[in-house]
Amino acid sequence: MDIGSSRHPEYCYRTEFQSHEPEFDYLKSLEIEEKINKIRWCETTNNALFLLSTNDKTIKLWKVSEKRLKKVAEMNLDQCCNGVLGESQPLHLKITTPWSENGSFSRVMNQILCDDFIFPPNGIPSLCLPMVVYSNEVTHVARCRRIYTHAHDYHINSISNNSDGETYISADDLRINLWNMEVCNQSFNIVDIKPSNMEDLNEVITSAEFHPVHCNTLAYSSSKGTVRLVDMRDSALCDKHAKLFEEREVSGSGSFFTEIIASISDLKFARDGRHMLTRDYMTIKLWDINMESAPVATFRVHEYLRPRLCDLYENDAIFDKFECCLSGDGSRAATGSYSNLFKVFGTGPGSNEATTMEASRTPNRPSVQGTPPNIGRSLTNFARRGGRKGLIKMILI
Repeated sequence: MDIGSSRHPEYCYRTEFQSHEPEFDYLKSLEIEEKINKIRWCETTNNALFLLSTNDKTIKLWKVSEKRLKKVAEMNLDQCCNGVLGESQPLHLKITTPWSENGSFSRVMNQILCDDFIFPPNGIPSLCLPMVVYSNEVTHVARCRRIYTHAHDYHINSISNNSDGETYISADDLRINLWNMEVCNQSFNIVDIKPSNMEDLNEVITSAEFHPVHCNTLAYSSSKGTVRLVDMRDSALCDKHAKLFEEREVSGSGSFFTEIIASISDLKFARDGRHMLTRDYMTIKLWDINMESAPVATFRVHEYLRPRLCDLYENDAIFDKFECCLSGDGSRAATGSYSNLFKVFGTGPGSNEATTMEASRTPNRPSVQGTPPNIGRSLTNFARRGGRKGLIKMILI
């Protein structure tokens, strides 16, 4: 809103730092990649940026702050000495035995100083010794403040900050843990869907998100296309949900791929906390938390791929995961797609807005809309914030 309509906002490079390194779990003979799964911003303190980043097993709290560079100021020792002794008599000392055994000047050194150098009676008032001063150049320094580890048996797929600014949650396939920002060696398990017999397992947790207003409320989605809203005030272990959001299927409309494409890969709350946005393989859906029976709006993203579900299944592309987000005012929803495309939909009542955009380094060339995907590769690999090298890059608008 601060930028005129004649100019689009531009992002410029700010800094980058290495967040995670490859690890190896010797007890389980498991190699842990450095790729970053999620990044979440924390509250800003003293003009410093705080963020949480996680790979499959380890969560880190980072502080990124600006630091003015230091440099050594130039001294005028040569000019002062030349001014006292004259231009033709620069200061040259030939030291043969500078120090005695007890650390004091030797007789030879005292004689050299007395013969070759004469201090003025009032000293040298203009003598400048080297000093460390701050320059106008600014750099960004990233420091790891906390490391939260050894709390998940399965790969972490979500982290979410609480509105109280003191806690956050981390979720894997079967459990959700509650952390305090200041305590890195202990967490509380608040959701556990692991059955006593793993053969009875029929769904896994795919995403979890705190309510943006109420610190006691959170929601998590599952691979069966359901969203559960839980209240942490009910019990220490939230094994029962307060609300269940699920779209009922029309009888006879199911197929072999129905359950696969119904799996929710991402969940986001609107800023007002009244609505939720979920993303499955084919669509994004907007939910009202006061209406559990059906979404208030459904936006079709990959409808052109429905005839190719068999090919997508054979190449495992049907298991690709996409993220979604809502604009600050909740009037638009965006999600990723294939071929470097992402789609924006209007969420207002009666809105028919549906825009397809391309993320490209050459935006002026003509683009081909709606081309079939390069099966096996998706834009979600880019949406896993930070990439596979564990590197966090920050840009400034």
